[in-house]
Amino acid sequence: MNPIETQWRQLKAHEIAGQMFDNEYDLAMTVIKGMESRSQAGDYPLERFRFNCA
Repeated sequence: MNPIETQWRQLKAHEIAGQMFDNEYDLAMTVIKGMESRSQAGDYPLERFRFNCA
């Protein structure tokens, strides 16, 4: 299994579980904040990628 899959599973189980989002932006911001907090707690670097959406 890819290491990011473990992180994604943990993120879904802890940071976004049971929440409802009105739009994709709110979901995206919750995912970003969750990954940032997980990287700080685990003391590992986090890189953000920007995708060009038209």
